[in-house]
This record gives sequence, structure tokens and C-alpha cells, in this order.
Amino acid sequence: MYRICALFACLLPAAVWAQETFRTTVNVVAAPTTVLDRQGNFVSGLKPSDFRLVDKGVAQDIRVDESYLPISLVVAIQADGAVDSVLPRIQKIGPMLKPLVFGEHGEAAIVSFDHRIQVLQDFTNDPDRLAEGLKKLRAGSSSSRLIDAVDESVRMLRRRSGERRRVILLISESRDKGSSGRVRETLAAAEFQNVSLYAVNIPRLLTAFTQKAPAPRPDPFPATAHRLPAGAAVTPDATSGNRNYGNVMPAFEEIIRGVKAIFISNPVEVFTKYTGGKEQNFVGLKGLEEAISAVGSELHAQYLVTYTPSNRLEGGYHEITVTVNRPGLTVRTRPGYWMAAVPQ
Repeated sequence: MYRICALFACLLPAAVWAQETFRTTVNVVAAPTTVLDRQGNFVSGLKPSDFRLVDKGVAQDIRVDESYLPISLVVAIQADGAVDSVLPRIQKIGPMLKPLVFGEHGEAAIVSFDHRIQVLQDFTNDPDRLAEGLKKLRAGSSSSRLIDAVDESVRMLRRRSGERRRVILLISESRDKGSSGRVRETLAAAEFQNVSLYAVNIPRLLTAFTQKAPAPRPDPFPATAHRLPAGAAVTPDATSGNRNYGNVMPAFEEIIRGVKAIFISNPVEVFTKYTGGKEQNFVGLKGLEEAISAVGSELHAQYLVTYTPSNRLEGGYHEITVTVNRPGLTVRTRPGYWMAAVPQ
């Protein structure tokens, strides 16, 4: 008998491993699969016999669910000081979640994060309770623990029934500011729990221009120490005006940070790519609504391919490839998952 464990758990320190062990004697891999035609439209009506899945080079005996499966959704929202001006728009999405995203038999929870991870509303099917949870959104500190918020969302979904689809909708900037967790371990946990992550990205330049300027620090130098134009009166307004650049500097910082980001991994890109999700972008309220609608449309148009790997005793990364035996179609699914076989 063997037990299958997520690779990240095997890599954790012994003390952490003792606190929470991610093991199971049953390993069913779910691969939500999106099929598009040449025009980018979702393709419906495919039969299970149209699909073929290869796991680490080995063809698998798969099941394809054409019927709709209920969704458990965690909406994780950045709520630090940088997104203060954007939160009123996000608070209006409550009525959209049930009809467009998680459906009649689904459920959703609301989580916010800055330096804290807060559950504003636990899982519910009631749109009114979700709307009330969104009203609790308040801009907080300058930290934004994105990775830790995703990790907590995975933990919440882990407690939901395995018969449900597990989805995270992340509404945030694409950067992390202050998490204690790591992308690798959080991603492995999401893969092991068959969680798909979809992201609606808040543009960084939008928050840079709209965030409130911090309160000016007290001037450490006396007014007479500042250089002023000839003949100008030495007043607090004159001296502060001589050194005040307004709220333009954050925008320049974002541009510089964006250039550097070309050479480093984007945690949101990693989470979406390797769980089979997708990134959406928005600017205004209409754009936000369209992005959420696009996520819901994809979730309801997907085929859920599931299987128990015949090669599950092979440790390491298992690459997944799904193909459809019809020409001219594009197929997208999660690229793989980590697995390690541990003898009992």
C-alpha cells in the first residue's frame, strides 16, 4: 500500500510536517479543460470519446463530465491602502457572482487581505450575504499578502466536498507585498486539492495615480535652513512647496518596478498558468464586470476531465496533455501537477 503526498509537504521542515500532513490513499486528478474554435468561441457538445489525456507519457482512462458540477468559490480581494479608490467598484460585484460564476447550486466565500487575512463571509449561496460581506471591505495597511491569501483560500476549499469544483477568484494587483509563504508550496497545495485560480488584475498604474498620498513627515530642518528664491518670505508654505512633489512619485516607482518585473516571476501568472486558470484585466467598473463575466463563461463552458493516474507511484512532476480528435480546435487545461510516492 502506498500513500500519495503533495511534493511541497515532503519538502517542508519536520516541525511543520508534523502539524499538518497532506496525504491521501485516493488520488483523483481533475483537469478542467477549455476547448475553443478558430474564432475563440467555446465549443460544446463534445463526447468523452473525443478526448485523450496523457499523464507523463502514459495514456489514461479518463472520465469526462458533461453535466454541470456545483462550484465552491473563494473570492480573494486585495484590500490594502493602494487599492482604496478601487474598492467601491469591487463592492458592487455581489449580484454578479451567483448567476455568472458559481451558479444555482454553488457557493462562495469572501476573503480580504492586506497584512491580515480576513474572512468577510464564509461559504454561502445567498447573494444578499455575499453583498453584505463585500460591504465590509476596507482599505488597510501598505502590505498585501497575496500568496498567503491564496494559501488560506486553498485551505478553505480543501474542507469543501470533493464532489464540487474548487475555484479561487483573485481580484488584486499581480505582486505580493509581505507574505510569509512561498509560491512553490502554495501552488503545490492548490494542485493537490484540484483548485483552479482565475485572476482579475488591478492595474498597478491605476492604483499608483489614485492612491492617497501619505501624510507628509515633519520637516527635520528649521525653515531657515531651506534654500528659497531671492526675496521669498520664509514661511511653512514656501518651504514645503519647495520640496513637495505631490503624488507623482508612486507612478514613476511603478514604471521602474514594472521594468524589473520583466525579469522575475509573477506569482499571479504562475498560479493561473499552473492551475489551468486565466488572467483578466480591467480599468473601470464596466471592465471589472466584463472580466468577471468572462471568468464565469469559461467555468460553465469547460469539460471536467478526471482520472486516477495509472502511474501514480512515479514521483516528480507529472505533465498533462489533453487533446481532442477534431481539427482546428484549441485545448487548454492545467499543464501538470507534483506527486511523490511514499511507502506506508
